[in-house]
Amino acid sequence: MGPPAGNSPKARTTLKRRSESLQGRKAGQYNPPMLQDCRIGFIGAGQMAEAIISGLLAAGLVSRDRITATDISPARCDIVRKAYGIATSTDNRQAIEHSTLICLCVEPQVLDDVLTPLAHRFTPQQLIISVAAGYPLARLAQFFGQQAKLARAMPNTPSGIRAGVTALCCSDHVDTQGQAQAVALFESIGKVSVVEERLMDAVTGLSGSGPAYVFMMIEALADGGVLMGLSRQTALLLAAQTVAGAAHMVLERGDHPAVLKDHVASPGGTTIAGLATLEAGALRATLINAVEAATRRSQELGRQGSSNH
Repeated sequence: MGPPAGNSPKARTTLKRRSESLQGRKAGQYNPPMLQDCRIGFIGAGQMAEAIISGLLAAGLVSRDRITATDISPARCDIVRKAYGIATSTDNRQAIEHSTLICLCVEPQVLDDVLTPLAHRFTPQQLIISVAAGYPLARLAQFFGQQAKLARAMPNTPSGIRAGVTALCCSDHVDTQGQAQAVALFESIGKVSVVEERLMDAVTGLSGSGPAYVFMMIEALADGGVLMGLSRQTALLLAAQTVAGAAHMVLERGDHPAVLKDHVASPGGTTIAGLATLEAGALRATLINAVEAATRRSQELGRQGSSNH
């Protein structure tokens, strides 16, 4: 779909609503008392688990004594325990017992091995959320049963600085309260968008892999600045803040990016000259193709994982 005709109040309102839908709600806005009553267990205490734990505590959504994290690495347990004052263990059963919400934060290639000895310890009342990429709900249900309350989440790397975006999908047995709890969990590290599971591979191709595309664009913009005489430090600052500011405008104003672009590009000016070069280099087509290629690869990996199960 192209940009709206003109910049009428009606068009701006429509785009603002779309932007708000994409942004999700700010951390803590989605009924935080629901999480404050939870006991949360993390199986796997790596970077993503740490990001969520940090976000939850910083937002005051849950107290330290209600969080338990487990990991195969004693050193990792020590790091997380000392940093956040939570209970940790190398015994995954500790993350399950007494927890109402359990977050599976292990790599997809080892999740089968992790769940096999543990599945019988979970209860139907527990909400189980997996952040393992390409690991479908149906495969989780093979461990926990068809009646289990299951959810999949795809956060991205900026979640580590609470500026991420997470796509979330839930099984049919997750009620409104369960979905609200899952949304609140990931709102602590950024924005949340609830999607159908069939779209999770597209999410992987866009927001999951997208930060790498943007890092490359920032690097290229900075290289252009260096080519034109700027110092590397100055060029990188200008490039990174330009990308951050432009993204913030899209989210805050709700205008279509094409409308914002046209506001910068005056007739016969410098910006339109640069845009013509980008069009000649097929920048837009290349980015579209990158999202498609990453999505296809995510689908392939998902099929390979299912065939190996």
